[in-house]
Amino acid sequence: MKRIVLSMLLVFLGSLAIKAQKSIVIDINYIMENLDGYKKAQEQLDQISATWRQEIAEKQDMIKGLYNKYQADQVLLNDEMRRQREDEITAQEKAVMEMQRSKFGPDGELFQKRKELVQPIQEKVYAAIEEYATSRDYDIVFDTAGSIIYVNPTYDKTEDILKKVQ
Repeated sequence: MKRIVLSMLLVFLGSLAIKAQKSIVIDINYIMENLDGYKKAQEQLDQISATWRQEIAEKQDMIKGLYNKYQADQVLLNDEMRRQREDEITAQEKAVMEMQRSKFGPDGELFQKRKELVQPIQEKVYAAIEEYATSRDYDIVFDTAGSIIYVNPTYDKTEDILKKVQ
């Protein structure tokens, strides 16, 4: 009997010592889409993107025209002229591919413009989330997309694990 009472007392005291992590869930996309600055930035990016896509489409149509003209004239051209036209078409195709890469690639102008316009807004949102979480003693903030937005630094044990591994 004593053992049972002692066990129950230890379990009770142990449960008082354990602090439950407080967490919340937010929808970052909803927050961003309802900010005027983000909407304006997104509209500006869409407009820039549409302009560049139109330019690329026009160049591709021009290349298609060159190719069709080449196909029609091919029987009349000597080897040198054929090679010259093929080189011209190939050069134009490479130029269009380079334009696509420079505008829409991983480090392209659209990415840089998005970074310039959207990053300050994102930083403001993340700062507000962190301030909200710390002021209300939340330990973890999750996004509805499944990512962790904020974690109380006291729960970050990365350095401890790194020391154990080294």
